[in-house]
Amino acid sequence: MSAVSTPSEFGTVANFVNAQPSFDPSVTVGTLVDEFFQNAPLEAVAVVQNSRPLGLITRQKLLFTVFRRFGWEVFHRRPVAVLADREALVVTDVTGIDQALGLAISREPDDAYDDLIVVDAVGDYIGLLSVRQMIVQHSRILANILMQKEVADAKARELEQVSEIKARFLANVTHELRSPVNAIIELAELMRIAAEKGHISQIRDRLTLMLSSATNLRSIITNILDLSKIEAGRMEAIHEQTDLVDLLQEVAATTRILVGNRPVDVTLETEGKRTMTTDPVKLRQIVLNLTSNAAKFTDSGSIRIRQSFHVDHAVIDVIDTGIGIRAEDLERLFEAFSQLEDAKHKRHGGTGLGLAITRELLELLGGQIDVQSEIGLGATFTIRIPDMKERLPL
Repeated sequence: MSAVSTPSEFGTVANFVNAQPSFDPSVTVGTLVDEFFQNAPLEAVAVVQNSRPLGLITRQKLLFTVFRRFGWEVFHRRPVAVLADREALVVTDVTGIDQALGLAISREPDDAYDDLIVVDAVGDYIGLLSVRQMIVQHSRILANILMQKEVADAKARELEQVSEIKARFLANVTHELRSPVNAIIELAELMRIAAEKGHISQIRDRLTLMLSSATNLRSIITNILDLSKIEAGRMEAIHEQTDLVDLLQEVAATTRILVGNRPVDVTLETEGKRTMTTDPVKLRQIVLNLTSNAAKFTDSGSIRIRQSFHVDHAVIDVIDTGIGIRAEDLERLFEAFSQLEDAKHKRHGGTGLGLAITRELLELLGGQIDVQSEIGLGATFTIRIPDMKERLPL
């Protein structure tokens, strides 16, 4: 971890140093967690040994690490040194403001935390430096460097967006992962007890429940990985001749399993030709995401899957008699990690990724999606999928 020191005609970072509390490397992680909870504005702390900075610990990294399953048991008694970022950006108090900003916004996204470590000429720790504060209070300094100002402002907005997304991710995904993981562990323990007593029938019943929980867990993880691939531009469509009726029959059968013992009829209505050229794997995932969503929010009534052809494209409707969607919630329905229920009080499971992935996959296939709904009267999702037969090169 080397300090950067570059003077500038625009002034130095010395006037913006924030004397946040520092911690000795031997302090326990549990003590640091308490400090973050008691000091809400605190976003990062430096780990300092003999006046020299050892590393940086941000609120997000600390809380994400210790509140994952087993994280608290593993880390809360260990010294904070194990979680410190040893590659944190360090600048001296005579570093120019424009140089410090340039270094901060050029970091990789994973390293783009807000606070930098500031040391004096001999390398002793002085305090932390807020990039956001510098951008806000000294945007006038960068006014004559238009491009640099635009990059800095964009990075500040990106930092806020990343922080918001991660907060929602932690609230929703950790909630969803905890349920199937706990179920698998508890069922495994019950199976162990049943095995010791020779109760084979109990093992068979609990194994079925365990497989269901494991499938749910895999679905959550798959959605997260799929969204990551889409955002990274690594998801490609593989078009081939597809029997649409067979595909929808498979989806309907899976949906009936998801409905379980609830009084919900799952029906499939098809018309027109059977085959079209598209990516069957992604189309199956698209329709199944919609029917899974319908099954989740429909306690009684029906779920209808309706298919028709129109010249060069197919139309698939998923119609349910569930709880419906409020008009003000329709706009954020397809946002990643967005849910219409608060994570602490929600009755229905889900990470808030399914519909976001559905829209992204549809765009990949050249399709579109629409939704119509009224609260208490169910919802209708309509997707339009182009037949790529006439669009693909011979």
